[in-house]
Order: sequence, then structure tokens, then C-alpha cells
Amino acid sequence: MSDTPKFEVIDRRKAKAEDEMTQTPAAPAEPAEPGAGPRLVVSESKPETPAAVEPETPEMPPAPTAEESLQQKSAYDASAQRIEDLVRAQNPSMGALPPVGFESLVQQLYLSAMIQMGAGTQEGQRPRVDILGARQTIDLIGVLADKTRGNLTDAEDGMLQTVLFDVRMAFLELTNMISLQGVQAPPPPGKR
Repeated sequence: MSDTPKFEVIDRRKAKAEDEMTQTPAAPAEPAEPGAGPRLVVSESKPETPAAVEPETPEMPPAPTAEESLQQKSAYDASAQRIEDLVRAQNPSMGALPPVGFESLVQQLYLSAMIQMGAGTQEGQRPRVDILGARQTIDLIGVLADKTRGNLTDAEDGMLQTVLFDVRMAFLELTNMISLQGVQAPPPPGKR
């Protein structure tokens, strides 16, 4: 028996009311052959005429049920444990990885913002700066601070506020250096 999972992908998107009335019944799914990959099951419908096509607003698929979420979580945990066991088998001196928590999230965002602002560049190399990406990452840290206000321990809140202060100060220093170098905005189109 192979280790590849056998599953069937089912189209769970909601159909428009018009389409539901014009759809023909879908053929029953054929049993999967051993070793066959995933299959997409969709119901067949009549092609629409160009005049009947309306701009669609993107709809989110329905949220998974509690049972589906529980099954997915246990499958994820089992898969992550297998990977960790494989890594530890290759490097026996490595201990167990620490659990991921709120601090890890804040540290990842901090690191991303600093790298986007050119930190960590090796000596002698020109820093690669993504100022717009850094601004978005800093704004994400701000959103995280706003949305978690009142729900954090004192240590978590202190760390988040310190990180937010540090990345904002680094951003200010970087933008000041850019403006001191005399970088000018490009001329408006047509006035060159």
C-alpha cells in the first residue's frame, strides 16, 4: 500500500439561482482506481451567452465545519510530527523545537520588516531595500497591536510595543536618509 493519500476534491462553490434551474443532474462519480490522483467533481451546466454574463462579486467558500477543522488539524499535527522525527533522525543532537506562540509571530514580523529595510546585508554588499514592503509589514504589526489590545499578557504587550517602536524608528531613520540623499520624485508625465 502506498503512502499517498486517496481523496476526492468536491466543488463546494455556490451556484447562482439561474444556473441551478438550468443545470442537468451530475453523473455519479466513478470509483477511484488504486493509485489514481485526486479528482474534481463538478456539475455540468450550459454555457452562458455573452449577454447573460454578469460581473460576479467574489464569494468566499463556506467555512469548514468543526469536524472538518478537527480532522484537518489532527492530520496537520501528525504530518508535522513525522517531519520533525525525520529531521531529528538526521541530526540526533537536535532537541525538540520550541512551540510556536505569539512571540514567534511578532519576531517573524519584526525580522521581515528589518530585512525589508536592508538590515542583515553582508558587509561590502549594497543593501536591498523594499521600503513599501517594510511599511506594509510595520502597518501589519500596528494592526496586530490594535486587534490584540487588552488580550495580551503584560510581557507580550511590552514586547509588541517595543518591536513596533523599533521598526517605526528604523523606518523613520531610513526615510530620512533617503530624503537627505536628494532623491527627488520623478517629474510629472509630459513635463520633461
